Amino acid sequence: MSTLPVNGITVGFDDTGSGTPLVLVHGHPFDRTMWRPQAVRFAREGWRVITPDLRGYGESTVVPGSTPLGTFARDIGALLDALGVERFVLGGLSMGGQIVLECLRQFPHRVRGLLLADTTPHAEPPGGRAARRELAERLLREGLGPYAHEVLPKMLAPHNIRALPATAKHVLRMMTGTSPEGAAAALRGRAERTDYVPMLADIAVPTLVVVGDEDEYTPVEVAKFLCERIPGAELTVIEGAAHLPNLEREVAFDDAVLDFLTRSAPLR
Repeated sequence: MSTLPVNGITVGFDDTGSGTPLVLVHGHPFDRTMWRPQAVRFAREGWRVITPDLRGYGESTVVPGSTPLGTFARDIGALLDALGVERFVLGGLSMGGQIVLECLRQFPHRVRGLLLADTTPHAEPPGGRAARRELAERLLREGLGPYAHEVLPKMLAPHNIRALPATAKHVLRMMTGTSPEGAAAALRGRAERTDYVPMLADIAVPTLVVVGDEDEYTPVEVAKFLCERIPGAELTVIEGAAHLPNLEREVAFDDAVLDFLTRSAPLR
């Protein structure tokens, strides 16, 4: 557990293991602990796993207002500069996957491989933009508690909430522990995100797309869309998982990612 001053804020992060750097970006409204199981296993398998808290989340500085995806990406780039990491494999889930695409847009020369989990490359439609702004105001009024309990059965498949109570507790703890101001800023920024679809055909690094087969937020069809447009991309569908397959089906998720990394020999 470490912190560093970056871009005028303090960023919390974990830096585990040694070897080729693998940077994992969490989704909303979570923090870096969503990647803790992967950090432990991947470090054991010879990877240096870096998991930052995005600004407004976890141990990183909360900045009210609006946080565009470009700001998150610049924070990650600056953190890696501070750590002396020039090139790395980059992965993200949900909003984290969109931030990964923004990182690729800003500094493609640094990215050696991609993991895109339960995410979409599309810009927010007009209705979605309004809904995100309204949700931002709701979180400021109510805090994260009511929202967290409302969305838990979509973040985790209901049968996994029953079967994996410790996982459900962890997910709730991350959500309810998130700053309303930080979450609202991310929602406002995310509402204005760019359309990453036009850049997909130009991605020239090994790419793995992963999705839970019960994901309601970013269904399998969206993952297939990504794979069809990213040259050479591979698709893994995790059975019995919703929006957080890395926690719901930890072993299956980790096996798929490690298999991909191992076969993508140029990454090492």
